Amino acid sequence: MNSSLKYALCVVVCVLTGLVTVSCERDEPGSGGEPVIKYIRLTDPEVADSLLSGAGQGKLIAIVGENLQDAREIWFNDRRASLTPTYITATTILVTVPAQIPNEISNKMRIVFASGRTLDYDFEVQISEPEISSMLCEYVPAGGIATIRGDFFYQPLSVTFTGGKQGALVSVKDQEIQLTVPEGAQPGPITVKTKFGETKSDLWFRDNRSIFLSSDPYTGWWNPAFVVSKPGAGDPPSINGNYIRVKKAIGGWQWTEVAGGPPDAMGAISKNIPDSAILKPADYVLKFEVNTIKPYNNNVLKITVGLADGFNDSQYTWLPPYDTKGQWQTVVIPFEEIAASYESSGSKLTVSNKGYYTRLLFHGGGDLDCDMAFDNFRVVRKGDK
Repeated sequence: MNSSLKYALCVVVCVLTGLVTVSCERDEPGSGGEPVIKYIRLTDPEVADSLLSGAGQGKLIAIVGENLQDAREIWFNDRRASLTPTYITATTILVTVPAQIPNEISNKMRIVFASGRTLDYDFEVQISEPEISSMLCEYVPAGGIATIRGDFFYQPLSVTFTGGKQGALVSVKDQEIQLTVPEGAQPGPITVKTKFGETKSDLWFRDNRSIFLSSDPYTGWWNPAFVVSKPGAGDPPSINGNYIRVKKAIGGWQWTEVAGGPPDAMGAISKNIPDSAILKPADYVLKFEVNTIKPYNNNVLKITVGLADGFNDSQYTWLPPYDTKGQWQTVVIPFEEIAASYESSGSKLTVSNKGYYTRLLFHGGGDLDCDMAFDNFRVVRKGDK
């Protein structure tokens, strides 16, 4: 082969090599080509194969595509998401869907790049319906202010009580509603409704199920003088008929029975604890209302509930500190914790058709200047509507 032909072949090879190189560089993601979104998925490896057309507020998602490395802003509807540079590569962007609700809903996601280029993609932000987790106090008289806690309380909203009466809103935040309880509100779940959905509470307002210690009327062995039937000056307001108020100095390790007794002294109310709570405590909670006119800051309140075979020294201990600052509040204690406190001394919850032993007892270390009110001791199922 002569030298001129060799030279020509070398030129052709160099040109072809250059074309291939340029073509590869053009097609390689992250080389400055057109940004593309291929799909969006969750970041959880176990569900990474599930592709998304939308996601809920606060969800971490992965945007998968090409030439995404220059992303500077991401918008969901009219809400801007927060971007972390280390979570941005040529092929993937990890981003959390904004929790704030949009003012205008387009069901679009828009990526803005450093060059000013934008990329739109169909994506729905699935705005959550209301969540109801608790009430500050589940017993509030008509005209009183009730506080509901939860999340996604987006206005406009309404709160409806069992019986169909709506409460008048006093204040609304994302995680708290305060409202005036209407006349005619009945015991049962409450419903919070927004334009994004409605939710019925697991808890019952003025829950009248399974009350095993009440003062309407007083029954038992101990201290009927603690019962308040007609609140006077300085007494907390009534929330459900009579209530118990313990107003006395209690010395450390002084034995101070507040209320209760064996089944035959308590009467039919001692049978109100459901059999299913005794058999499966993990499904239930103990609830009661308390009002600390003075802080509960010392000593110990021991609670006996659900025992069929008498009192023992391993009652559940409700420990200080607790201070409601003169307002009624609802206390919630997992019933399984109470069952476990008995098992530590060899006792076990067993079903009894004769009823159960009940006792509230102050007995612990430290002097307590006690001024506390109690009402509505009950055992109710978790999540029971």
